Amino acid sequence: MSKGKFIVFEGIDGSGKTTQIQLLQARFRAASLPIYVTKEPTDGPIGAVIRNVLNKRIKTSEKAIAGLFLADRLDHIENPINGMLGQLGQEMHVISDRYYLSSYAYHSSHVPLDWVIAANAECAKLLRPDIIFFIDISAEESLERLKKGRAFLDLFENLERLKSVRANYMRAIERVEKEENIIRIDGSQSEATIAAEIWEQVQEIL
Repeated sequence: MSKGKFIVFEGIDGSGKTTQIQLLQARFRAASLPIYVTKEPTDGPIGAVIRNVLNKRIKTSEKAIAGLFLADRLDHIENPINGMLGQLGQEMHVISDRYYLSSYAYHSSHVPLDWVIAANAECAKLLRPDIIFFIDISAEESLERLKKGRAFLDLFENLERLKSVRANYMRAIERVEKEENIIRIDGSQSEATIAAEIWEQVQEIL
């Protein structure tokens, strides 16, 4: 094995990505496989600006938000200290909570999808996921889960926006499914059923 595998989890907010990432991480550790878990936006300085935008502390344009996510993603890929390329090159398997498919879905409500895909073309060239898990739930179920687990909802967390983002995910997946290894998972199933389905798919690429 010359490098690790790059595994991405996608879905609208509340889809259960965090839980499934934790369960998959536990599977890797139980199998003594090296694993590095990360997320977008990152914990870096650009990611901090993004979180302030999402928390409505900073106001800016939709195109500027898309640009911030792109800058954060490029740093996420190539940062010389903890970038994903470096981790993969050390034979670590990398799991990321969100990647460029999120930008296609979240930004294309206000910015043309073609523009978002073109802006992220360098990211796809530098690092394409080995597998993308899209955990699909309805916007209504998403909002119910968010209300139960959050005291404060961010910029994207309202029913209209969640419906739009889910529709954008479907449109984006249709556009890129020939280039990307996307596995769609029914997020209404039990956590154990979803975890078993994910692990079965992951074993095929290891």
